[in-house]
Amino acid sequence: MTSGLYPLTFLPVFKDRVWGGRRLEKLYGKALPPGVPIGESWEITDRPEGVSVVANGPLAGRDLRWLMENHAGALLGDSRPSAGRFPLLVKILDAQEKLSLQVHPPAHKAAELHGEPKTEVWYVADATADADLFVGLRRGATREEFERRIRDGSVAECFHRIPVQRGDSMFLPSGRAHALGAGNVIIEIQQNSDTTYRVFDWNRVGLDGKPRELHIPQALASIDFVDFEPALAPAEWRTVGKAQTRRLAECDLFAVNLLRLSTPDEMPLDGNRVQIVAVTEGELSVSAGRSEVRLRPGSFCVVPAVCVPQTKLSSAGRATFLHALAK
Repeated sequence: MTSGLYPLTFLPVFKDRVWGGRRLEKLYGKALPPGVPIGESWEITDRPEGVSVVANGPLAGRDLRWLMENHAGALLGDSRPSAGRFPLLVKILDAQEKLSLQVHPPAHKAAELHGEPKTEVWYVADATADADLFVGLRRGATREEFERRIRDGSVAECFHRIPVQRGDSMFLPSGRAHALGAGNVIIEIQQNSDTTYRVFDWNRVGLDGKPRELHIPQALASIDFVDFEPALAPAEWRTVGKAQTRRLAECDLFAVNLLRLSTPDEMPLDGNRVQIVAVTEGELSVSAGRSEVRLRPGSFCVVPAVCVPQTKLSSAGRATFLHALAK
């Protein structure tokens, strides 16, 4: 690893949100700022709105922007950057209340709308008994009905609503209308983008006491109006080498799997692309050469492409974790 890179952990960047809560303290021991509802913990980010700072090893204190400017080749390998930035944005979301009904612009519309496309996958890390998702449209809903219900405040009736529990996952391509329901804590792995067009926000006000902005013309131009009742990711597991695995999502931007590994088994990584590991249950060791990172639930590690051939994953007992690969 002549680049000087190694498996990297980062300090989270917290974002207060009107719909957020404090569950990231209880679930993961996150040191949240006091007195505000925290809706998002940006775990891996190379955005103008927040950049991840390295927490471990000799590069501690450097940030992901610096890594992209100075070591992009070794960091990414064959993975493609996003407009010169790290290709993925990874968050934990705590929805104490439901989010706005919204959409992200598809690639063929984003530039025209002065936004960025955003395809993402949600993994439900924790959920209350009544937690649900709004995803896609109810079968039979039309654009005409959708627009009429926007005007009368009942547009939620056009959405497909799915009850969820811990371990469920949903793929959200750009153009899929959606909202995260109350009671969910999710891990979100997404294209590096932060463009959201709100359709309806339940008539609430923001943290500043003012109604939050809606983006109805942009949303109507972005929504896929033939995207009816999408299904959750399959629940079936299969055995691959020493691990059990579930495919959660694969597209031209990323692939995301959920894996289970038990002691004393060890799993090598392969390929020449940057990879991300996020533990959901148990403890996991990520080792490459003399470098080792121990991950617990709610913690994340970036494995630079140059480190992948030397990297092995092993568990203390049994561990369940997300594995994401940037294409």
